[in-house]
Amino acid sequence: MFEAVRRGRAAYTGRMVGVTVLVKLTNYVDRELADRGQDIIPRTLEIRAVVDTGAVRSVIPASVAEQLGVRVRPGRMTTMADGRQVPGGVAQGIVFEIMGREAEEEAIVLGNEVLIGQTTLESTDLVVDCRSQEVRPNPEHPDGPVWKVR
Repeated sequence: MFEAVRRGRAAYTGRMVGVTVLVKLTNYVDRELADRGQDIIPRTLEIRAVVDTGAVRSVIPASVAEQLGVRVRPGRMTTMADGRQVPGGVAQGIVFEIMGREAEEEAIVLGNEVLIGQTTLESTDLVVDCRSQEVRPNPEHPDGPVWKVR
């Protein structure tokens, strides 16, 4: 059920095999300009993404960043599940919409698939139901995300 990395001993990566969700990605700047009355159609992409509960940040491939037309800053080192460190860019200004819930996030630009990480799950207040292998709204907040402030 879970992928494991072997490096002398088994390690849980946190990545749940088979849990996917449909996500709509939108260029935030495009959307803001359209909302302010400019004649622009926001660049969007709907894609099936893997939910990776072991990843802190969400990840998009370079091809997705290019399709969305988002700015990518170079130079952030990313630690992979197997411990390798690889350089990955950071894409700014992406709206992740999952199950009608939105979060404006940065994403690591790396690899060839879209991964949904913990920051996006937390911002949208979605949880992974391990038994059914589905993403669902937090049962404590079924009508929408709730922010906690202390």
